[in-house]
Amino acid sequence: MSDEREVRMNAEVDVRNAVRAQGERARDAACVLARSDDRARCAALAAMARALRAHADRVIEANARDVADARAEGVSESLVDRLLLNPERIEDAVRSLGELAALPDPVGRVLEARTLASGARMERISVPLGVVAVVYEARPNVTVDAAGICVRSGNAALLRGGGLAVRTNVAIAALLRAALVEVGLPASCVEYVDAPGRKAAEEMMRLRGLVDVLVPRGGRSLIDTCVRTSTVPVIETGTGNCHVYVHTSADPAMALGIVLNAKCRRYGVCNAAETLLVDEACASEVLPAIAGELAVRGVTLHADELALPLAAGAGATCLPADEHDWKREYLAPHLAVRVVSGLDEAVEHIRRFGTRHSECIVAQDEAASAEFCARVDAAAVYVNVSTAFTDGGQFGLGAEVGISTQKLHVRGPFSCEGLVSYKYVVRGEGQVRP
Repeated sequence: MSDEREVRMNAEVDVRNAVRAQGERARDAACVLARSDDRARCAALAAMARALRAHADRVIEANARDVADARAEGVSESLVDRLLLNPERIEDAVRSLGELAALPDPVGRVLEARTLASGARMERISVPLGVVAVVYEARPNVTVDAAGICVRSGNAALLRGGGLAVRTNVAIAALLRAALVEVGLPASCVEYVDAPGRKAAEEMMRLRGLVDVLVPRGGRSLIDTCVRTSTVPVIETGTGNCHVYVHTSADPAMALGIVLNAKCRRYGVCNAAETLLVDEACASEVLPAIAGELAVRGVTLHADELALPLAAGAGATCLPADEHDWKREYLAPHLAVRVVSGLDEAVEHIRRFGTRHSECIVAQDEAASAEFCARVDAAAVYVNVSTAFTDGGQFGLGAEVGISTQKLHVRGPFSCEGLVSYKYVVRGEGQVRP
């Protein structure tokens, strides 16, 4: 064996051992959290919020270095936007911790209670999952959100962010861990895996017996890797190839406002619209106005043969669309545009190319809206509402650990309620089964 290969193999063993040790510490901390009461967990969230606010300059300094390195590497500005933290975004993270503390305690709720035929009393009670591993990419605010949600729901968090934000994530995790100790909880309620390279993330995915569930947050490649590699259950937070469908009955001004908000509010988020579908019967009326406003905002349109002349005539930068465009999650100032013959073709397009994340119809026709809602299979279906609401605590759940596009356990935006399970507690007076 060459010296270089031996060094590499030894380094991989060191990483595996380090990550496993963190998983073991998280498991021990989860046992402590599971016995904690609502007051203790809320106190932890308050301490975490105070630490972030008091040391925001430390986080911003670390983030500035990460952002500078990302730009030097030629990372797109939409990705830089996801990476960036400023005082306003840190304050948003602080506020999200307060919102989590204000939610009802998700642990220890009696979900069902009844007396069995034997006379024993059965209760079904919510309990934490245990250790929740979260693997994510560029957004360092996830470190705060995931840690806060896990602590609120009585779970230990094992976190792994992307390499672009490593300094920011390490700085945030250090503050959160110190805050936990301040209120008498183990620092290992939040473990941040900062070992370099993919081996660390892969080892997290194989901590069966230590980790109870894995939540990937990021692009298709990350999610697919987690699903293929993980030996622990995965909650898929899928990519967002989201559509806005403008029905022939749509109010043109409403359609314009919804499309602009769904696409342009933030390009690099999973609930941003990536495809616009417009009924042929109203395309000549509504599409030029939409295309013109998108052009002002610098959005490039990937248009089909019917949409292209209408959009180009309004001054939009246009490219001919191909089938690849219908599948893309751009996360950038690009939008695919297709003119469809009606609701049937729109629904079929979404069924074929959508990712079951968020889909919108703009329509005044209530029958058409009802049919769209019944036929479109997605975690969130909107009628005359922007897809921008499937994120950022807009559903009243507090901070969210992700947007699940699967159907088992949780679906759509999920927070604390998605990180608890339940157990049956049966009490009696000596009953035995004959």
